[in-house]
Amino acid sequence: MEIKHVSNAFQTFLTEAPAHAQAWMEAVKKLDAAGALDDKTGEIAYIAVLAAVGLDSGIPFHVKHARELGATREEIISAVLLGLPAVGNLVVQALSVALKAYDE
Repeated sequence: MEIKHVSNAFQTFLTEAPAHAQAWMEAVKKLDAAGALDDKTGEIAYIAVLAAVGLDSGIPFHVKHARELGATREEIISAVLLGLPAVGNLVVQALSVALKAYDE
């Protein structure tokens, strides 16, 4: 299984542990279906979470998907910086990663 724009680490997970990856992806799909947010809002929220917990490797994939769903560059910036009051400048580290992905 290959997905475009994922980190090398996640691609290794997909390739080297396909049964685990399939189980993970099924759970992700079920969680997405259970949520009440529209797709664009969900992606923007997820970008905020990734930035807040310092998981920069997932940001390019989700930024590109959010852009495909109509998210603006300003919305991506706002999403990344949303956690600033709660976690401090940790989120600032994700800003360049997110904007590079958006601008590609």
